[in-house]
Amino acid sequence: MDAAQDIAEFLTSRRERVTPEQVGLPSYGPRRVTGLRREEVASLAVVSVEYYKRLERGAASGVSDGVLQALATALQLDDAERAHLHHLARAANPVAPKRRRSSQQRVRPAVQRIVDAMATPAIVRNGRVDYLSANVLGRALYAPVFDSREQPPNSARFSFLDSAAHDFYTDWERTAKDLVAHLRSEAGRNPYDKDLSNLVGELSTRSPEFRTWWAAHNVRYHQTGTKRLHHPVVGDLELSYEVLELSADAGLTVSVYSAEPGSRSQEALDLLASWTATSAAPVGDG
Repeated sequence: MDAAQDIAEFLTSRRERVTPEQVGLPSYGPRRVTGLRREEVASLAVVSVEYYKRLERGAASGVSDGVLQALATALQLDDAERAHLHHLARAANPVAPKRRRSSQQRVRPAVQRIVDAMATPAIVRNGRVDYLSANVLGRALYAPVFDSREQPPNSARFSFLDSAAHDFYTDWERTAKDLVAHLRSEAGRNPYDKDLSNLVGELSTRSPEFRTWWAAHNVRYHQTGTKRLHHPVVGDLELSYEVLELSADAGLTVSVYSAEPGSRSQEALDLLASWTATSAAPVGDG
């Protein structure tokens, strides 16, 4: 991934989605550009037009936090987009440390014991959305991912390369776009992660949907929300999820899922737990 190209494309894509009316600027006659002109962004951020043009060409070395904050305000960026802009600018600095995350990420035994003790489905993932571990109910809930022909188990690889994902995710397109936005954020934080670059390259080559949505440069936080699944054993589920960071294990998180008490989804989870326990029980001699 090219940090200079990424910041250039990100700034351009954000500028093109903001209209003059949204930022209180007059708009007279026909406009040849979508969204704001570069001159208008420069004026709103109180920087010279030439300086902003250099930034939009990817020349972000040495840009100050104050300028980045001013650009974020001018372009009406949300929290995830603001953080992404800062990450891209840091990566574009030629003296920035070239951090490469190790591909040998392992779940510590203490973490696994905690996950196993949880009564709800729980999955340990890294920033590339590799499924590193799970408790029994988490593995049963996401069996289509763990058992997919696309290995090693990875949420994005399953979503874009395994046709079963369209049946498993009730709203596949929204889920898939959220995954792309998450990976974009991760690429901004860790632009020299070779395994992430390889994953993006694989998905871009094999999936036209991923390639199109990746080019949109959308980013988002992926920390809480609702998952709607169609499980092959227990049917439809609507689950809330929370993503818990493991502060002692950089980049690793635990995703925990729960259903509304007394709901159809809770009944389905209970059925899945019972089915899982029965399947794991040893067969008697008689």
